[in-house]
Amino acid sequence: MNARIGSAARIEAFLEMMAAERGASDNTLSSYRRDLEDAATHLAGEGIALTDAGSENLRGFLAGLAAQGFAATTQTRKLSALRQFYHFLYAEGLRSDDPTGVLDSPKRGRPLPKTLSEEETGRLLDRAAAEAREAPADGPERLAALRLHALLEVLYASGLRVSELVGLPVTVALRDERFFAVRGKGGKERIVPLSSKAREAMQVWLKERATQPAMVDSPWLFPASSQSGHLPRQVFARELKSVAARAGIAAAKISPHVLRHAFASHLLQNGADLRAVQELLGHSDISTTQIYTHVLEKRLTELVQKHHPLAD
Repeated sequence: MNARIGSAARIEAFLEMMAAERGASDNTLSSYRRDLEDAATHLAGEGIALTDAGSENLRGFLAGLAAQGFAATTQTRKLSALRQFYHFLYAEGLRSDDPTGVLDSPKRGRPLPKTLSEEETGRLLDRAAAEAREAPADGPERLAALRLHALLEVLYASGLRVSELVGLPVTVALRDERFFAVRGKGGKERIVPLSSKAREAMQVWLKERATQPAMVDSPWLFPASSQSGHLPRQVFARELKSVAARAGIAAAKISPHVLRHAFASHLLQNGADLRAVQELLGHSDISTTQIYTHVLEKRLTELVQKHHPLAD
């Protein structure tokens, strides 16, 4: 009991320091208190005071969190609270060591990328194409619809980064070829493909672009009155969310990067080689591309369940 009272007093002293010297907010202080009291309760169950815990005791506490299914982010937050608490005790001369110094932070799993199904992507592109066809004969509405359709078709056909897409030179469309070169991160150049639909949408946009005096002489495929001279990626992202909503796709689910993910995921899902997808995306390390292989899991599981003679 005395040990627990002693630990509680140390926690209070730590929180007072955090408030007075570091200006911690009430929410932050509450979070620290909760995390430290959770650790103190766990250790008390083993007959150890929080203030006296060693590295192995704390490692056991963290392992228990993992066993209970707590997310790595939660484990990391609790370890951070403990690190600061023991650093305080050490700085105040209340401990001669810091038991958290040898503890490793929990490994955080890399989040799977958001993506769209092939059906959703088709619905999105069909909606953009319909709006481009049905737009008035002239005016800003037609200009925006044709531009958005071209942007979406090129993005899904090529898997470009959004910065690469909005910054495309007009020469890409003037050449009207099945492939073009793009300069990506680190100045690396790569070759990306254009589908027939993407080329067609670009040519329609190019004709419309030629009717706009303010755009004719621009070196950019998608000019705009911005500091860069081309369409800002934020504008494209906003227009993308709008057309997605009109296609019945939640706006929160879509972004230019999600379409890049869809490009990669759908290629792998339909049998593309991982190395080829790496080249198309412009990834310098194949481990970055491997995150997309999650799309194969469901397909392979269904294949085994359907065809393996011992499947349930």
